[in-house]
Amino acid sequence: MPNISSVIKAIQDIMRKDTGVDGDAQRLSQIVWMLFLKIFADKEDEAEVMKDDYKSPLEEKYRWQNWAQDDEGMTGDELIDFINNDLFPYLQNLENDSNQQALIIRNIFQDTYNYMKSGTLLRQVINKINEIDFNSSEDRHLFNDIYEQLLQSLQSAGNAGEYYTPRAVTQFIVDMVNPQLGEKVLDPACGTGGFLACAIEHLKKQADTTKEGEILNNSIFGIEKKPLPHQLCTTNMILHGIDTPINIRRDNTLSKPINNISPADRVDCIVTNPPFGGIEEDGIENNFPASFRTRETADLFLVYIMKMLKPQGRAGIVLPDGSLFGEGVKTRIRQELLETCNLEVIIRLPNSVFKPYATVGTNLLFFKKGEPTNFIWFYEHKLPDGLKSYSKTNPIKNEEFNSIRSWWKNKIENDLAWRVSIEDVINNNYNLDFKNPNKSETKIMKTPQELIARIRDNNKQINAILSRLEEQLKG
Repeated sequence: MPNISSVIKAIQDIMRKDTGVDGDAQRLSQIVWMLFLKIFADKEDEAEVMKDDYKSPLEEKYRWQNWAQDDEGMTGDELIDFINNDLFPYLQNLENDSNQQALIIRNIFQDTYNYMKSGTLLRQVINKINEIDFNSSEDRHLFNDIYEQLLQSLQSAGNAGEYYTPRAVTQFIVDMVNPQLGEKVLDPACGTGGFLACAIEHLKKQADTTKEGEILNNSIFGIEKKPLPHQLCTTNMILHGIDTPINIRRDNTLSKPINNISPADRVDCIVTNPPFGGIEEDGIENNFPASFRTRETADLFLVYIMKMLKPQGRAGIVLPDGSLFGEGVKTRIRQELLETCNLEVIIRLPNSVFKPYATVGTNLLFFKKGEPTNFIWFYEHKLPDGLKSYSKTNPIKNEEFNSIRSWWKNKIENDLAWRVSIEDVINNNYNLDFKNPNKSETKIMKTPQELIARIRDNNKQINAILSRLEEQLKG
């Protein structure tokens, strides 16, 4: 079995020799469309064995098995001419005929290009890709890790780095939102599908039968605006077992009037890292009620998320510090959030979590729709001992969230966790930028009255926990 990491590196090295591929973004786009066709071919081979009546949406001539599989097959000018003038026009105009697979393939290739100019080098790349068997669970598992490395390589391709959210963050958010089989899970800014991939793995633990697997397949929804991450996300979903990811749409989530969202459109869970720091195109804000109109992308997504959740629906999202404070529209959006949703927890992350893509302060917000907020828990996530900041080579790790997972079960104040009442938030003009009051340097500044109030509050929390334990023991 090949070493998949070395296969991918060899492919990148071959592409660097080709004069048509310019930079990391084009190189990644080139790899992705070929990997997509190889993955699709392997899935077809599997389907032909499992289903007697399987029919490919592609004509025989255009199936990977018939033009790419043979290592001694087409090469040179013949191969380039076939791909540019025959294969791509065919895939880009593939008739739907109610076949969902055909629709997915056509969507993938609508804005896809073959950048390579040398048919000889292209044949070498294809032969390396043929060394990977995507029906082998071991190969597929190993490729998931390499796939993440490919995504991270986007950061050197300008603003493409905005697509990547650290796996530890996506995993923690999905764990805390805890989607259940049968619930609809949406990422309205899905990028390359990191949150959705985590949600799929989370739901697989609940799906034991074929029918439950079908329920899972129809539970995952994503929307992505840009063609390259949409391709990556669709491929990622197939790798994670969603054979026909028809619910991964290429669209601008914010481009439709928010009042047109019907009860049937709403979902149970939203997990996402919406774009922030950006400004939407002119006119997008007109899709929102007048009191919430802004061109700040993160704020518009927050309004959209509140609207898209079903009653009792849950969300876990990443937001920048700038969404926690600010006047005018920002204040009204936060007020709406606190009056229509229970904002349960805000995790305050170090500034370097998204480094090198962004260095602004970020927060994880967890809320449930349908009941107002009475108080908010805050937790300050600290850098590991001895680490001054996260980096590309030293990213945030999943196990760093374990202490928060433990705290979450029985929330109580400590040096890193504190609680703020809705009255304090309202008196602060709905500003959510509360600093940790429990740091050792600030404790000595507490008045006796504040200390007494803190003790009483802690006692209430302890009594509540004891009551829950007594009920469990009786049960």
